Amino acid sequence: MKIYIAAPLYCDYERQYNLEIDTLLREKGFDTYLPQRDGGVVSEMPDFIDGMPKERYVFEKDKEAMNDSDVFLFLLDGRVPDEGACVALGYFYSTGKPCVGLKTDSRTLCQGLDNLMIRMALRKICTDREELIRYLETL
Repeated sequence: MKIYIAAPLYCDYERQYNLEIDTLLREKGFDTYLPQRDGGVVSEMPDFIDGMPKERYVFEKDKEAMNDSDVFLFLLDGRVPDEGACVALGYFYSTGKPCVGLKTDSRTLCQGLDNLMIRMALRKICTDREELIRYLETL
């Protein structure tokens, strides 16, 4: 099973956390696509790649990876969910394939809950790593 990991990747802490989750999933036998590793970080790329502006290149590469993945994992920690990951969630949700969240952060924006458009697109929101692995093993 291939899992697309959607998460913020704009600071060292976020990237490190994303790598930890990726490592955990791989150790449990899952194949993963981690955008910061497999697609690239736009701020660290040359302006053009394969004749495309770097933004278009990353967008197309990530979209292709979502098409090739079986499960979408949204890392929801943070004051608000990452905007790019929200767009990716909508795209992936439209495929009918399972979307799952991992949220270990108690902060929320809407009366103790995350935005309903995010919650309704996710089949399950796990609250720790062990619960996430157990759930993914059922898919």
